[in-house]
Amino acid sequence: MRMLKLNNTDTFVDRKLTIMIFLEGTILVPGRLIDYFSHGKYIPKGNCVNKISSWSNEGARIVYMTYVKKASSAEAVKNILVKYKFPGQYLYHRTKGEKYKDIVEAVKPDILIEDDCKSIGGKWQMSITYVDNNIKDKIKSIVVKEFKGIDFLPDNLTELMNY
Repeated sequence: MRMLKLNNTDTFVDRKLTIMIFLEGTILVPGRLIDYFSHGKYIPKGNCVNKISSWSNEGARIVYMTYVKKASSAEAVKNILVKYKFPGQYLYHRTKGEKYKDIVEAVKPDILIEDDCKSIGGKWQMSITYVDNNIKDKIKSIVVKEFKGIDFLPDNLTELMNY
């Protein structure tokens, strides 16, 4: 697992909880259909930056996970987050031989938001699916429809935890 620090400065010293958001298909989408396999051309879906900012402003620690493995590709994804002013502290990506569950198990977020991976096979491709049950039981898993965004999720952290 590799972690990239985002350029955002975090003014909150004591965060209440950690929200991990899987990027591609959840809050980043291809700008054009032809860009589906070009992760560097993905754009924010809907009002996701403001939604995530409201969680951050309420005290949540925001971290992201991407599907890319190469360091150069992860830098390109990081640049998208910085360009569109996504709040957050870190971008995680897999290295050779790692699975998404390895990152989730290491970070142990309070909330994991990811898409349903419908276009690539569904549940068996999702991050939460293979997480150890002892860890999984402590994570609020929120699954959204692929490429539909998160605009419908609550702005309030308490409501999000109960969603």
